[in-house]
Amino acid sequence: MPVIVTLDGMLAARGLTLTELSQAVDITIANLSILKTGKAKAIRFSTLEAICTALDCQPGDILSFTAEGETA
Repeated sequence: MPVIVTLDGMLAARGLTLTELSQAVDITIANLSILKTGKAKAIRFSTLEAICTALDCQPGDILSFTAEGETA
């Protein structure tokens, strides 16, 4: 998938766990895990906004794009 989710790095940089982020944004751990592992097919802007607010970051800090066939 050309869109890479780098949520792990941002969580580590902020010293937060997935559980703490889940509580902060009111999203289940299971849904955040799907996003974190790159298995999500889509993300709502409201969810992205909540995550960015909780992590004090920009969408580009947790999402990146690579062309098909390139490595991140």
